[in-house]
Amino acid sequence: MDGQRADGQRADGRWVELADGVLARRHDELDLTTGLVLGTSAALVIDTRGDTIQGAELAAAVRAVTALPVVVALTHAHFDHCFGTAAFPGAPVYAQAGCAGALLATAAAQRAHWVRHYRDSGDTGDTGDGDTRGSGDTGGSTAAAPADALAATVPVLPDRPVCPRPGSVHPVELGGRVVQLVHPGPAHTGHDLAAHVPDAGVLFAGDLLENGAPPSFGPDAYRRDWAAAVGLLLDVGTAPSAVATRVFVPGTATR
Repeated sequence: MDGQRADGQRADGRWVELADGVLARRHDELDLTTGLVLGTSAALVIDTRGDTIQGAELAAAVRAVTALPVVVALTHAHFDHCFGTAAFPGAPVYAQAGCAGALLATAAAQRAHWVRHYRDSGDTGDTGDGDTRGSGDTGGSTAAAPADALAATVPVLPDRPVCPRPGSVHPVELGGRVVQLVHPGPAHTGHDLAAHVPDAGVLFAGDLLENGAPPSFGPDAYRRDWAAAVGLLLDVGTAPSAVATRVFVPGTATR
């Protein structure tokens, strides 16, 4: 399922099965984790990566797993999680109600900052904060350098705004399985969205959680509210109607 793509490039990612029909995909570039949840009538893709070429790699990897119609959920508007959405044309794109506005307001600045960063760092994928996620290896997922691919990317705005208030939950029916989209309140951003798969006991937390590194506090983070938001996700995971949630998937996980 992983390894070589049809064009001979090494696929930048590997699937990890978390539960029946629930998979995480680990990417070398920026140490990102995306998700895939399968129902009987649709599949949910969680986050779409950082440019159109990376998004196309993810879409091809999804198609290698399933031919089901795809629905997309974005955990937040940071480029590495959402600039690849154009690779899923026609798919409904769910996001917290504030995400589209945040993406519209910040996309150009994010693109300029990271294009400059990639070029200054020699396209290594270094995050610039001492964390060399993906350093020296862009994963082979792009024919062009990361800077060029990102410079050419125009992100697609989400078209299904949900969960306007902290604690809001929106069900997404996939056929035989319902995924609950949850806005835990402001934390990593003001528009974070998590995806809970109650029957499997898995919760995709986006960048509210990181594994092996401190949380990423940017200028749009809500440090004082972060703990409360994580607490709400823990409450969701232990709700009486759910299978005990034993797997919390971070948006970023250092090796």
